[in-house]
Amino acid sequence: MEGGMAPRAIISTMNRRSLFALSCSAVVLVLTMSAAMQDRFPTGPGKAELVKVCSSCHEPDNVFAYPQTAGEWADTLQKMAQLGAEATPDDWRLIEQYLDANLALIPINAAPAVELQRTMDVTEAVADAIVKHRKEKGGFKSVDDVKKVPGVDASKVDARKDRLIF
Repeated sequence: MEGGMAPRAIISTMNRRSLFALSCSAVVLVLTMSAAMQDRFPTGPGKAELVKVCSSCHEPDNVFAYPQTAGEWADTLQKMAQLGAEATPDDWRLIEQYLDANLALIPINAAPAVELQRTMDVTEAVADAIVKHRKEKGGFKSVDDVKKVPGVDASKVDARKDRLIF
């Protein structure tokens, strides 16, 4: 074929261009999925350590598939360490604090005051007031009941309402 490319050369060129475009699309998809996974985790101290340590064995997103209380997360982290997950003591502490502050379920009618401090980001006095209120008036039945406790910041309760267990 004079003055032009042979059909085989044209197909080869088209295949390379298609393969390149497909490869670029795949890279963009993987980067987007990775960014979306990272964005699912709230920002805070311990986030990077959690993603790093958990990624060595499983997808970090597993933490969303198996919601747990603070005590259950502490047990899970201990099991992970026993199974060979590697982290420094400071990393384990940061991971546990991160899980408590951002992801742990909050059994509002059963959690001791110290757990409420960690999971609800309240002072010792407010955590004690929550425990006292539920002992004197019975268990909480709604988010609004928790907000009625003297000293409780309603915005903190609202921010954790999906984690509260009644």
